[in-house]
Amino acid sequence: MNEPMRILILGGGFGGLYTALNLEKTLAKDRDVEVTLVNRENFFLFTPMLHEVAASDLDITHIVSPVRKLLKRVKIFHGDVEGIDLEQRIVHVSHGNEHHHHELSYDHLVLGLGSITNFYGSKGLEENALTMKTLGDAIFLRNHMISNLEEADFECCPKIREPLINFVVAGGGFAGVETIAGINDFLREALRFYPHLTEDMIRVILVHAGDTLLPELNEKLGKYSEEKLRSRGVEIFLNTKVADVNGTEVVLSNGERIITNTMIWTAGTAPNPMLDTLPCEKERGRLCANEYMEVKGFPGVWALGDCASIVDPKTGKTYPPTAQHALRQGKILAHNIRASIRGGRRKPFVFETIGQLAALGRRTGVAQIFGYNFSGFAAWWLWRTIYLMKLPRFEKKLRVALDWTLDLFFHKDPVQFLTLRAPTVSEAE
Repeated sequence: MNEPMRILILGGGFGGLYTALNLEKTLAKDRDVEVTLVNRENFFLFTPMLHEVAASDLDITHIVSPVRKLLKRVKIFHGDVEGIDLEQRIVHVSHGNEHHHHELSYDHLVLGLGSITNFYGSKGLEENALTMKTLGDAIFLRNHMISNLEEADFECCPKIREPLINFVVAGGGFAGVETIAGINDFLREALRFYPHLTEDMIRVILVHAGDTLLPELNEKLGKYSEEKLRSRGVEIFLNTKVADVNGTEVVLSNGERIITNTMIWTAGTAPNPMLDTLPCEKERGRLCANEYMEVKGFPGVWALGDCASIVDPKTGKTYPPTAQHALRQGKILAHNIRASIRGGRRKPFVFETIGQLAALGRRTGVAQIFGYNFSGFAAWWLWRTIYLMKLPRFEKKLRVALDWTLDLFFHKDPVQFLTLRAPTVSEAE
């Protein structure tokens, strides 16, 4: 019996998952084709809503979808990628607590490993900063904020209390602005449950290296976002960088020193370090791929999303690493793999950004769609409507819509989600 054609997808983010979803409808039905998805988590995380988990707007399970529910025909390998051998066409993987090692061979390899946080060589940031990339990050931040409020409420010494109630976010892009808007709303609403704390005690600070927030949009929307955040008590430092961080203090490039134990870093990303081990042409760490998303010099190896540097023929620049690009790349890539195996015409990836949106909390937002600007309630409504439509699975859409509806009538719960085991004893009978 002939060996099946093996398609191996590394990474279950927007690019990898949507490649698998589209192969699920086509090649994965065929007995002579085997499609395998390798992912560290057994779920797909809808990252545009991540800040809402940290801010207690959504339940922690409602923005994740189990990949085994999404994919029926595609095989799932829940584990880590340890190494990639392009010459031998083998991927080294491991799984389980004991890191059992396996070798997965392939005929077609899809690289969708995503990106990681970049601290730009700062040891202080690496050792002390919180991040907002994963579901675990959002849960940890929420637990950390609540723990600080609980401790500060009964702390009578101002010097000890100060670092507990000062919160700093670095980065004025989408991730930073949405994170600080969410946590600012959460902290100030939670104060009703902490009688010894008042609004004037809380400091929520945004640090941005540029002169306008949300540079991905335009100056007008950036200024609007700045005004809204400032009106809600957020302190904003523009044209400023984080110079140093330790466990109790953040030092800014303008000389400002902020006493805090909460530094959230959203100001830098880098492609997955696994790409550095590959003998491929790269551009700023991302694999250079042609218009069909095939890695140059390696037939049968494909890249998309944050892993790929693909040139937009209209602008001559590379496509931005956004979710709306990655999911559409996944659809085109699945078609191109099928064309390579079954024969047919491959499609180039050509896409123009439809729009970009950011939530600013308290039912306001900013958006730029087809070149038109929206702000305030209309932009917030567009943000929720569009992302709700993009969220996989009807069940999750319904759960998120229900969470948002209940949020109109009830206060956020300042509840920590800890994974501590119950105390036990072992006494003689």
